[in-house]
Amino acid sequence: MTATNFDAERAYDDRKFNAVEVFKSERMKVVCGYFEPGQFIPVHAPSSDVAIHVHSGTGRVRDGEDEHAIEPGDVVVVEADTDRGIKADEDSRLEAFLVSAPPPTDAEHDPVREGIKQGEFDPRSA
Repeated sequence: MTATNFDAERAYDDRKFNAVEVFKSERMKVVCGYFEPGQFIPVHAPSSDVAIHVHSGTGRVRDGEDEHAIEPGDVVVVEADTDRGIKADEDSRLEAFLVSAPPPTDAEHDPVREGIKQGEFDPRSA
């Protein structure tokens, strides 16, 4: 059994969002995500579903062409092969619990790395 909490895992990074891996198997990946104000996971479309539970803070989630405001207590699910990204509001740290099934591949995270490198939430629009 894996058990933890946001306080035990909390770690922010001044350069980019921090995803602290809590659990990973062939079927699922679980992370606690820590975002400083304005930080983001760039838009990408891996072949995995993702469920996001907002623990604290506020931000936005991209779901296809739509963006939705998120706040503590919200649960958002984005289906596989759908453009998605998460961004903390400019005035708020964001902490979220993310479950991806199955785990995205390393290649599917190339747009994430590129977006962080470019400083672009949606690297395709840059």
